[in-house]
Amino acid sequence: MTTSTAHPPELQTPRAPDLGDGQPAVEIVIPVYNEQDILASSIQRLREHCAEQLGCSFAITIADNASTDRTLAVAGELARELEEVRVIHLEQKGRGRALRAAWAASGAQVLAYMDVDLSTDLSSLGPLIEPLLAGHGDLAIGSRLAPGARVTRGFKREAISRCYNLLLRIFLGATFCDAQCGFKAGRREVVQELLPQVQDEAWFFDTELLYAAQRARMSIREVPVRWVEDTDSRVNIGSTAREDIRGIVRLRRSGAIGPGERASVRPLAPA
Repeated sequence: MTTSTAHPPELQTPRAPDLGDGQPAVEIVIPVYNEQDILASSIQRLREHCAEQLGCSFAITIADNASTDRTLAVAGELARELEEVRVIHLEQKGRGRALRAAWAASGAQVLAYMDVDLSTDLSSLGPLIEPLLAGHGDLAIGSRLAPGARVTRGFKREAISRCYNLLLRIFLGATFCDAQCGFKAGRREVVQELLPQVQDEAWFFDTELLYAAQRARMSIREVPVRWVEDTDSRVNIGSTAREDIRGIVRLRRSGAIGPGERASVRPLAPA
């Protein structure tokens, strides 16, 4: 099933597919933009892993962000072939916009997302969501900077990531150590409570969501991950960095964070 809108905040997306007993335990959203070449293999790999390893019902939502290639067509083919897969289509770009649309409409117990390139090893998926399914913690994030993480990426990306997270600690009092890893999950009621507090619709969405959770004194679990850089990434580092700086300034001006507002952040054992 595919939906489309020119005004994403008003997007009416269908509920996650019924897999036998109501809503699935977990819904994983995959935001995509012009990913026709890798979409099918990544979704099939993810679906196989979930079926074999999760031990619970699941749904995979492909959220297409105004792709101009065959991404939407490929997504539709996957949805027809695999009962756990659904598709939504947005007429505007933005990872945050895609996550907001899918998460706001979901009835799953745990909401998650990951990047389509599967840069984060899927062995970390269980440690990410299982504590949440058991009611332990509010949010869980994959971390490339936590002790135990194993990361393969170039010096430039590594330096930018560490500098960005240092800025978050200095200016926002962040206690989480990797805001931008594309591998996150949260209990549905927590995520849907936070969504109205998040303004950004693009790459800063993750940071703003975590900042809102921290201010609300929610529990954020960090899972050290194995992560390999995608050299064909669609992310424009320069423009994304500028938007992130603007986002930090906006949040800083909205109210400085105090010691009593720091979230509980607990690292988990290495995956």
